[in-house]
Amino acid sequence: MSKNEKQELVVVGGGAGGLELVTKLARKFRTNVNVNVTLVDRNLTHIWKPLLHEVAAGALDSDVDGVDYRVQAADAGFRFQPGELIDVDAEQRCIRLAAIRDDVGDEVVAERTLNYTTLILAIGSVTNDFGIKGASEYCYFLDSVQQARRFHHTLMNTFLALQARKYSQPLKVAIVGAGATGVELSAELHKSAELIRSYGFDDFEMNHLQITLIELADRILPALPERIADSARDELESLGVKVRTGTPVTEATEKGFLMEDGELIEAPIKVWAAGVKAPPFLSKLKGLETNKGNQILARRTLQSSTHDSIFVMGDCAAVEQPDGSRVPPRAQAAHQMANHLYKAMLRQQKGRPLLNFKYRDHGSLISLSSYSAVGNLMGNLTKGSMKVEGFLARIIYKGLYRQHQVAVHGYFKTFLLMLGHVISRGLRPRLKLH
Repeated sequence: MSKNEKQELVVVGGGAGGLELVTKLARKFRTNVNVNVTLVDRNLTHIWKPLLHEVAAGALDSDVDGVDYRVQAADAGFRFQPGELIDVDAEQRCIRLAAIRDDVGDEVVAERTLNYTTLILAIGSVTNDFGIKGASEYCYFLDSVQQARRFHHTLMNTFLALQARKYSQPLKVAIVGAGATGVELSAELHKSAELIRSYGFDDFEMNHLQITLIELADRILPALPERIADSARDELESLGVKVRTGTPVTEATEKGFLMEDGELIEAPIKVWAAGVKAPPFLSKLKGLETNKGNQILARRTLQSSTHDSIFVMGDCAAVEQPDGSRVPPRAQAAHQMANHLYKAMLRQQKGRPLLNFKYRDHGSLISLSSYSAVGNLMGNLTKGSMKVEGFLARIIYKGLYRQHQVAVHGYFKTFLLMLGHVISRGLRPRLKLH
C-alpha cells in the first residue's frame, strides 16, 4: 500500500470498541492528508453498553453521561456519518446507508453510499430471545440507549400509578437471564426503589417491590466460577430478590412468564436478558460468511473470511482461538480488538504483514449497584484466578469504565469528567426521575 495513496478507513459501529478504534486512528492520522477516518452509526450518541442497566434503572443519565459522536469527531479529527448500514459491496469497496427519516417518516437524508479502502465492521450485538413465544412482544430488551430509556419511563410511570392506588398491588419485575445484565439490573432496581423514597415517594415500602430473576441453568452467572456466583446470589437474596434457577421459560405473556411446568410468574414489567446474537441483517450481506448467531466469520487477523479489505471486531465477529473456542462477546474482547486493529492499520500503512489477534481473559466483575461487587481477576475464568468482592471489587469495576473513558477522551479530560461527576453529585438528584 503506497503512502501517497488516498486511504478511506471506515468504521461502522460506535460501540465501545468501534469508538475507541476510530478515535485512536483519527488522532494518529490527523495531520496525514492522505488518510481519512470515518465513523458510521445509526445513533448520535454513545453509552458504554455495560452501563445500560444503569440507564434503565435511572442511576445514569444518558443525556449527561453520553458521548456525542459529532463532538467526539471534532475533538479527535474523524468524520461522522449518521446512518444505518444496509449493504456492503466488497467488489466496488463501498457501503450503502439507509435514508434518514424524521419522527413522522419524512425523508431528511436520502439513501447514500460511502467508499472505503478498508472497512471495519463493529456492529455489536442484540438480545437473543431464542424464539420464545411472546418475548419480543412483551419484554424489554436492553440493547440500546433508546430501549433502556423506554424501560426507565415505564418504571417511573409504574411508581406513580402504584402510589395513586395506595400500593394496593406490588411492583413486580421479572428478569429472564441471570448473566451479568440480569444480575446487575436486579441490584440496580432495588437501589432505585430505595432512592425514590427521597423524591416524593416516602410512603413506598421496600416490600412493595418484588423482583424475580429467572435462569435456565442450575445457578446464576453460569459463565463465572461457582464461588463467585454463590456470593452474588447471597447478596441478591439479602436484598429480597427472588432467584429461580433451573427454570425453563416457555412463553412470555402480558401478565408474566409461563414456565415449563405450567406456573405463571406474574410481572407486568418483564425484561429478557438471556443471551446475545449479532444483528440478523448481517447474515444477509452479500459476500460475507456468517454463523448461526449471525456473526461474521473472521480469520485470526480479524479480516473477514472472504475479503482482505474488510475487518470485523466486537460482538459481531466470529473469531476462533488456537484452542478451537470462539472469542466471547464481551466488552474486554472489544477493547482488545480495538487495540489490535489500531496496530494492524499502522502495519498495513507501512506494508507490513498483519499479526494474529490474541484474546487474553482478564476475568470478570459484576456490579451489585452501590451495595457490592464480585468477580475474579487474572488468568482465565476457571484457572489461576483471584476472587475479589466488596469495596475492592467496586473500585476495580469503576476502573474498567475509566479505562474506556481514557481510550476515548485521554487522561486529562477523563480526570475532568471524574471531577465533574463528584461535583454534580451535590447538584443533581441521585436518581433520574423522568
